[in-house]
Amino acid sequence: MHCPQLNRRVLLGVLGSGLASRAAGWKRVFDGKSLMGWRAEGNATWLVERGELVGRQGAGGAEGDLFTEATWTDFEFECEWRMRFPGNSGVWFRVMGPRTGYQVDFIDQPSHPGVLSGSVYCMGKAFIAENRNRASVHVDGWNMLRLRMKGDHIMVVQNGITVADVRDTAFSGPGSLGMQIHKGKAFDGMEVRLRGMRIREAV
Repeated sequence: MHCPQLNRRVLLGVLGSGLASRAAGWKRVFDGKSLMGWRAEGNATWLVERGELVGRQGAGGAEGDLFTEATWTDFEFECEWRMRFPGNSGVWFRVMGPRTGYQVDFIDQPSHPGVLSGSVYCMGKAFIAENRNRASVHVDGWNMLRLRMKGDHIMVVQNGITVADVRDTAFSGPGSLGMQIHKGKAFDGMEVRLRGMRIREAV
């Protein structure tokens, strides 16, 4: 005997279970109210506006970084970002100390023509994955970034498009997440905003 209503209830139950499972394990990296759990290095300006983490150059075009006190090794990270271009910023990960770690860049500068936001930079090596798909970057709006770091495998999905899929063994231990503001007059007026930052262990 066919029972459409019963089938619909079963389907909704399965979908609901799947959504709940997918949502499990996520933790906020930024509370939208303060910089609690973060430490600043350098002289950039970091503040909270309208629930968003905002970074700008300091006096005289000064640079700086903002790092999490917590560390992770294998993880999935999500956030929304937007930037006032031209600029050079990004999300650091697996940062274990000075001159260590990787970065998903938010970038638009003449010294790297054609290398777009979503590219992956490795300290000591330069870019190890270059995004050249302009359709993957909303220059004048918010961008949805998803980063997965598992072992030596780094994957970046931006606005639903896979823009980096690379393996690298330079930094394998636990490290901080971070945000960057680059120095220089070339980026005068640069502003980066992030919201919805959350992380969970990669499985």
